[in-house]
Amino acid sequence: MEILENELMSKHTSFKVGGASRYFVKAESVDDIKDASKFAKDKGLPHFILGNGTNLLVSDNGFNGLITTLGRTFSEVTDLDNGKFKVGAATPLGGFARKTIKFGFAGIHKLAGIPGTLGGAIYMNAGAYGQEVSQTCVEVESLCSDGTVRVRTADECGFGYRHSLFQELAANPETAEIILSATFQLQSAEVSGKDSYTLETEMQECMAKRKASQPLNMPNAGSTFKRLDIGAADMPQQIAPGYYIEQSGLKGYRIGGAEVSTVHANFIVNASGATASDIKALSEYVQKTVAEKFGIQLKREIILLGEF
Repeated sequence: MEILENELMSKHTSFKVGGASRYFVKAESVDDIKDASKFAKDKGLPHFILGNGTNLLVSDNGFNGLITTLGRTFSEVTDLDNGKFKVGAATPLGGFARKTIKFGFAGIHKLAGIPGTLGGAIYMNAGAYGQEVSQTCVEVESLCSDGTVRVRTADECGFGYRHSLFQELAANPETAEIILSATFQLQSAEVSGKDSYTLETEMQECMAKRKASQPLNMPNAGSTFKRLDIGAADMPQQIAPGYYIEQSGLKGYRIGGAEVSTVHANFIVNASGATASDIKALSEYVQKTVAEKFGIQLKREIILLGEF
């Protein structure tokens, strides 16, 4: 296991910003993860597990700790027969979703356009177009802080909207767990009432919608704010943060190189040499403006790492 020092996180995040991590490791086995965790613990440093960095904002000051990313050995997809698949945490979610169509199974195909890894998708309960990973996940395998491997049923994972039990566990280094894999139970195309052509068509339609409505050509981290539980008093049916951001006149608003996307108001993009501080400041300005205009407090979906 090679431990790198002062690895720039702008190379590992979709925002293309962020300072250096004090230490950085690519783990190719469970033993590597255990060794990395021990290394961090011995040095009294925090330990963060990185997927594709598609929902993460790392401070310009970097991260004074160890970041571990999972290597290729954690990206295997095992066909367990009858629509059951065991998927490694480093597997690209989109790649797995597309593969299920090839195999003739429904249930996760609409998630093909979501960037990031399977582990991150489980952690955040990723979803789009009416599908969430929790709907077809049956169990999750994780590595506990004491080095033991635990398997939980989906019910035990506490899935909710962009939420899982693993977020709560991560709040305490003593209880934090590292997602290793997840098992899914999918329906055959015939049982779902759709053939493979229909599933492929639905996937392509979702991909086209994403391309047309999101700033995919600019560095970003997906939706900046979580979907709202309720809307404004006079428009309770509206639950999309982008609606309130746009109605606040913030589309195209910039701080430094960070911009509220002109394509989709719930995206902050790195428009031109943004810093992490620019992006954080813009997200806070959006929160403040929407709160003043509509009395609604937007909550960030993006994870902040390091001291800002």
